[in-house]
Amino acid sequence: MALTAELSTTYNQFLETAPKEVSQVITEAVGNFKSTYDPAKAIQPGTAFPKFQLSDATGQKVTLDDLLGKGAILVSFYRGEWCPFCNLELRALQSHLDEFHKKGVTLVAISPELPDQSLSTSEKLSLKFPVLSDVDNKLAKQLGLLFPQPKAMRTVFDKFSVDWKQRYGNDDLEVPVPATFLVDKKGIVRYSFVNPEYQHRLDPETALKWIEHL
Repeated sequence: MALTAELSTTYNQFLETAPKEVSQVITEAVGNFKSTYDPAKAIQPGTAFPKFQLSDATGQKVTLDDLLGKGAILVSFYRGEWCPFCNLELRALQSHLDEFHKKGVTLVAISPELPDQSLSTSEKLSLKFPVLSDVDNKLAKQLGLLFPQPKAMRTVFDKFSVDWKQRYGNDDLEVPVPATFLVDKKGIVRYSFVNPEYQHRLDPETALKWIEHL
């Protein structure tokens, strides 16, 4: 099943089965954010991707230049291992990893979770590409991707036993807007996907079509 179809099925199942007090808080939070968030303020194609140095799942430092030394990169921002939509996206990217490698593109996933949590994600999903920790969303803020979730969301995370401070090293409830960027070997963003609604992600097939135009 294509990623978009999987995401849609999962979203519909969530709406049907989640307790009303949970789905209502989430729907309201996302709706309010969507009404104020302007994707045009996120980094746009034709812009240089900001330099960064982030820890991978094993604690090793990885820089943008390290990655670009191998060629173009496809960068995906996700919220965390607790998010089923993020996990579906990461699995879909992994399933197309060989195709990306054949085209000379390195996959990179970035979340604000601490390296230990990134390692857990990599192991659970058997990911064979770098998973980096953007602690405190410093890079996401530079890119215009920050979603400061309302305090009401804390009840949702408590209900699902998500220990935010343990996962993120802070208690601010901030996450990145799900986004994917194709960055060429010169460090320029060539294509972007940014959507404030968490259930929408870029299909790997679309990313592969992007690469054909590099």
